[in-house]
Amino acid sequence: MCLDNSASSKRDLEATMVRLLMLMLMPHTMREVRAIKCPAADPILVPHEWGQAGDLFIGGIVTQSTYVFNKLSFKEHPSRELFDIPQVTTKFYQNILALVFAIKEINDNPKILPNVTLGFHIYDSYSDARMTYRTTLDLLFKWQRFVPNYKCDTQKNLMAVIGGLTSEISVQMADVLSLYRIPQLTYGSFASEESKSMQKSFYTMVPNEDLQYVGIIRLLQYFRWNWVGLFVAKYDSGEHFLKILEPLFSLNRICSAFTKRIPLQARLEYMEKISGEIEGIYEGLRDEKARTLIIYRTDGAIAWLRMAIFIIDNRNKQNASFGKVWIMTAQIDFVSFGFQRNLDFQLFQGALSFTIHSEEFPEFNQYLQNIQTQRTKADGFWKDFWEQAFDCLYPDPGMPVTDDDTCTGEERLESLPAGVFEMHMTGHSYSMYNAAYAVAHALHAISSSTSLCRAVTVGDSVGCPSLQPWQINSFLQGVSFNNSEGETVSFNDNREMRGGFDIMNLVTFPNTSFQRLKVGQVDLSDRGHIELIINEDKILRHQSFNQHCPERNGDQFWYLSDMDTCSNCPEDQYPNKKRNGCIPKVIHFMSYKEPLGITLASLSVLCSLITALVLAIFIQHKDTPIVIANNRDLTYTLLVSLLLCFLSSLLFLGKPGEVTCLLQQTAFGIIFSVAVSCVLAKTTIVSLAFIATKPGSKMKKWVGKRLAHSIVLSASLIQVGICTLWLTTSPPFPDLDLNSVAEEIIVLCNVGSVTLFYCVLGYMGFLAIASFIVAFLARKLPDSFNEAQFITFSMLAFCSVWISFVPTYLSTRGKHMVAVEIFSILASSAGLLGCIFPPKCYIIVLRPELNSRDQLIRRKN
Repeated sequence: MCLDNSASSKRDLEATMVRLLMLMLMPHTMREVRAIKCPAADPILVPHEWGQAGDLFIGGIVTQSTYVFNKLSFKEHPSRELFDIPQVTTKFYQNILALVFAIKEINDNPKILPNVTLGFHIYDSYSDARMTYRTTLDLLFKWQRFVPNYKCDTQKNLMAVIGGLTSEISVQMADVLSLYRIPQLTYGSFASEESKSMQKSFYTMVPNEDLQYVGIIRLLQYFRWNWVGLFVAKYDSGEHFLKILEPLFSLNRICSAFTKRIPLQARLEYMEKISGEIEGIYEGLRDEKARTLIIYRTDGAIAWLRMAIFIIDNRNKQNASFGKVWIMTAQIDFVSFGFQRNLDFQLFQGALSFTIHSEEFPEFNQYLQNIQTQRTKADGFWKDFWEQAFDCLYPDPGMPVTDDDTCTGEERLESLPAGVFEMHMTGHSYSMYNAAYAVAHALHAISSSTSLCRAVTVGDSVGCPSLQPWQINSFLQGVSFNNSEGETVSFNDNREMRGGFDIMNLVTFPNTSFQRLKVGQVDLSDRGHIELIINEDKILRHQSFNQHCPERNGDQFWYLSDMDTCSNCPEDQYPNKKRNGCIPKVIHFMSYKEPLGITLASLSVLCSLITALVLAIFIQHKDTPIVIANNRDLTYTLLVSLLLCFLSSLLFLGKPGEVTCLLQQTAFGIIFSVAVSCVLAKTTIVSLAFIATKPGSKMKKWVGKRLAHSIVLSASLIQVGICTLWLTTSPPFPDLDLNSVAEEIIVLCNVGSVTLFYCVLGYMGFLAIASFIVAFLARKLPDSFNEAQFITFSMLAFCSVWISFVPTYLSTRGKHMVAVEIFSILASSAGLLGCIFPPKCYIIVLRPELNSRDQLIRRKN
């Protein structure tokens, strides 16, 4: 993997600028050295440093403090007023102590470097490029005055530099150190592509960060958390993290609910300018979808999250956890800045954090407990650390001493909360400890070489003048040793520390402190595969970590034991029997190919053929008395409408489309209305015909084809108007029913306007009831062939079918709703056909002798 062009160009530009600065200063410097021989005046004071003399030196660049730089005025000489009040990360003072402790152990061990004493010189980067370049140059050239590229200090034999908590600081240091081929050992974790692009003198004391990317995916898969939110730091490193992780999400069916970018540092003076960013951070915390949150990059990210809650939600102690489970990368540490030391870490209770591997060092713990008595005046970090850690002040000489805020020197480090200072060795401190030993063992390997033995065995005050730092590189990459805890320390071919990352579980306490428990690790197996090991029994979980989903019929949830949240299956999937995974749903609709569809289609076609046969019989015998007596035009219209009713049921079979959805209900409603209107007209004509035969009746002029046609046309047009309104306002459309049947996606026609759908059915019911009432009243009228009696039975069957249709339709789900409607259409149509026409067909076909005027008159009498 390679750096992008912009990042590479930026680093090359910075390195070029450093070289130009040195070249510009060299002539002036050389002339000045000859004249005044490195005078002591230093125009810009570096506030913190800690040095100890030795034959060979190990340099250190730590990130202990962050300074706000005052605006420079070019009208006056720079001075110590360059800096504003520092913000000290008290927790990182342990990193300095770990380096000092390691060098002390090495010097006390006669087996590693006999007759040679290691010295050290430690500076601060101040999280600033300008000061990182400055302090790195100090390591190389400083004696009593900063003179670039000229060694006033002939006794300072710098063999290696340990430093670079972040990738930015490490790269800035490398710009200078690589010019002199001085080995650099970083103790922070950052993208592996950046370390691979460095010079051969660049070593990382933390394993390849790619382990974290895969480890996060494996952790999410292990607990089956597939819906996450991301908090990343702004700028290049955060974007690189997203560039790598988001494709891995897609490959492993993990969804990102949101991505929030967090500024690198949290300062109260910036709050007004970035209130929108704070609102965005808080919004992410309140997101109900993402119950698992991943946070990447710096300690400032933790500060920002705590700041957002403190500013926006004054009730943070009541709902500080937000029911989330956090996953954090190794770049994150739980630190408290300024007023935040009074805030607890309840928000992160139960968090799972990837951390740089470390071991417990009882000797180091004892060293920390005695540090107050062992400290020296050379430690330029001590005063600021102590004052900010214990919120007190060391009085200046000659100033009056007050009792309320004066440091007594009796304060105990173990009394500090973990966010301010930890008593056990952290991952960063462990890396610095191992880095010092790696350099020492490389020097030991040189001392064992016959060609270089003389160079390192010189023990006079001048040190080892013939030993050059670049000579260490070949020995450093091949270093392999067991540290005091028995753990093997060695580098791979990319000059990265072998090993993996620990997975820690955060346990918080109300007193603003916390404890981290090791619950797993991610590491490379012997075959080169990345393995995740989790010990669930050790995990102390937040209450939301143990939620389970209720098992209710029809719910599309799947739950996982001991998970942080119940997860919805996607709408097109349903939970398996164990409810620990999702299965894709099958798309269903009432098909012609399935048994029920075949049966309904066959019945529809059969009834249509029967209706066509009856119509053919009536047309063939159109001039016979029985056909003429039963109103031939109404009979033809009724039979055609029944034929179309049977065929309209076929519109409900097959996969619904836009056209079929528009035609299904409207065609069925209009055709049925015509059929029922014909029945109503026939019944009305029979009743009026009987009344018209009475002496003196004026109804005779109303009896005839004109009245029948008017009834059919007017009744049908009303239904046509309702359907037209339906189609123009809220027409039916193809739709997917994802919830009615758990294992299926039902493709169906959504009726659009439910109100107009039931208006169509209601109007049909009104016509049917009207026909039933008229036919019922006319059932006992004397007639040679009492059609009203048969119509009464047909309307009774029709109304029974559609009255039972409504509750059956509403209680049915999926494609069976379509089957219910098809059955109702066929049954009601068959009721009209079967109750009205068989007696007529019987006489026309089987008893033609009865189909005569004389027989009709005789039957009438």
